[in-house]
Amino acid sequence: MNGESLFIFLVVGALAGWLGGIVVKGYGLGLVGDIVVGVIGSFIGGWVFDHFHIVHGNGFLGALIGATLGAIILLFILRLVRRRPDRPALAFWRRR
Repeated sequence: MNGESLFIFLVVGALAGWLGGIVVKGYGLGLVGDIVVGVIGSFIGGWVFDHFHIVHGNGFLGALIGATLGAIILLFILRLVRRRPDRPALAFWRRR
């Protein structure tokens, strides 16, 4: 993987993570978090499209579509799994 491919890979990851965060409200992960979510989402999206025999296109736009769908799936699963306590963390010692 040369420098240009790595740069495009990171740009697609950042855009896919950002778009996934917009669709699944409540996830502002920052640049690094968006890149991580987009890269993991690209693997998930590629698997989903391949598993259901769906062609999403080639090039930058096809990669962005697949990675964004994967990022949306990943963030939706994280929302389902993530525990949302009624009170903030480390506030268990306060009694009211």
